Amino acid sequence: MAEVLLKIDGIHKRFGGLHALNNVSLTINKGEIYGLIGPNGAGKTTLFNVLTGLYVPDEGKFEFDGQNLFQKKPHIVVSAGIARTFQNIRLFAEMTALENVMVGRHIRSKAGALGAVLRDRRTREEEQSIHDKALELLEYVGIADVAEERARNLSYGHQRRLEIARALATEPKLLALDEPAAGMNPKETDDLKQLMDKIRHSGVTVLLIEHDVKLMMGLCDRIAVLDYGKKIAEGVPDEVRKNPKVIEAYLGAAHS
Repeated sequence: MAEVLLKIDGIHKRFGGLHALNNVSLTINKGEIYGLIGPNGAGKTTLFNVLTGLYVPDEGKFEFDGQNLFQKKPHIVVSAGIARTFQNIRLFAEMTALENVMVGRHIRSKAGALGAVLRDRRTREEEQSIHDKALELLEYVGIADVAEERARNLSYGHQRRLEIARALATEPKLLALDEPAAGMNPKETDDLKQLMDKIRHSGVTVLLIEHDVKLMMGLCDRIAVLDYGKKIAEGVPDEVRKNPKVIEAYLGAAHS
């Protein structure tokens, strides 16, 4: 029997008169790749922002790995084990790739401000450990050769991989990726697919928003579909592909 990692129930989010999320419920199991699709404006990124603490939901329940995370702050959510990337790349442009990943480790560091001032042996050892782990993650995502390059000088595909490495630096149980394949060519997309499968097999559950329907159908274990803030379908890819509501709201529009 599958073990539940994330469960949200009856989530509502309003912006004035706009009901961006309307009674959305879903369950994600440990070790799966779970996809979230829907037309533009369907509420996908809003749901990500709710799950990662950037937006405060108006109603509902949100449990992650046995913890109640409803209306919790982003640092609490990250500490619990949820990391994310963004639809628009958000890197520290003037920092190196290595430094960007090292920043992602701060949530798991223990030295604190006093240790940074005193520079004692324990702090120095922790800094070395952070450095080594960051290099390991750059190798893991396939961009160790650009470790000392500034983030702004990296190719688009490398920047996407760097964001994933930085998110993995927080040691997540759930990695939420917001359109990671956007703007990629077919080769980069195929490489990304292999990376996501590698991440899943390492024990990290993946939640994925993506407009590349072919990628989603070939990668995800289960998929949910949002339309106008409501969940209209959920199931394995073949079920979702054949669902008349999905064809009308999303797939049909994509192929019309």
